[in-house]
Amino acid sequence: MLRRRGDVAFLKALTGRLITDWRVDPRRVYATGISNGGDMSFRAAVEATGVFAAIGAVSGGYGGPPAEAPGFVPAEPVSVLSIIGAQDRYFDIFDAGLKKWRERLDCQPRPAPAGGTDGVSRSSARCADGSDVEVYVVADMGHAWPGAKSGEMALPGAPIVATDLLWDFFAGHPRLG
Repeated sequence: MLRRRGDVAFLKALTGRLITDWRVDPRRVYATGISNGGDMSFRAAVEATGVFAAIGAVSGGYGGPPAEAPGFVPAEPVSVLSIIGAQDRYFDIFDAGLKKWRERLDCQPRPAPAGGTDGVSRSSARCADGSDVEVYVVADMGHAWPGAKSGEMALPGAPIVATDLLWDFFAGHPRLG
C-alpha cells in the first residue's frame, strides 16, 4: 500500500476542483486503480471521508501498515468492488484484506446472483453502514486487468471485463446519505 501522506491530500484537492470547477456530482465520485492504485483506492476510501461513493480495486487490496490499525475503516459508507486473480502472487494478502474489511464493517453475505461466468467466482455482501462489497475472483488470472486489450497488465482473453464491471458498479452506487 502506498504510504506517502500527500497522495490522499492530492486526491481530495483534485476532487474538490472537479466538483467546483467542472460541476461534477459530489455524490458520484469514485476511485479505482490497479495494483498500487487499487491499494490507494482503499486508503482513499478511509482517509478521504465523504469524498468517494465507491471504490474499485483490480489486482490491489486493503492491507499494509495502515490497515493493521483496528479503526482503519471509512467513517462514512463506501462501497467496494474488488477483482483479483486466484493466480496473483498477492492473492492471499488481497483475500485476507477483504475478509478484514468485511469483518470490521460487519458485512453480511448476500446470495450470489443467478448465472455466473466460467472460471469466475463472485461474492456479494451488504455492510451494516449500507455499503456493498462485491468480489470477483478470476481462476486463471495473475496480477492483471481482465479484459484490457493492451498494456503491460492487460489480459484481453479474460472471462470478464473489469472496466465494464466497474462502470456498472459505480453507476449503481452513488454516495449514501
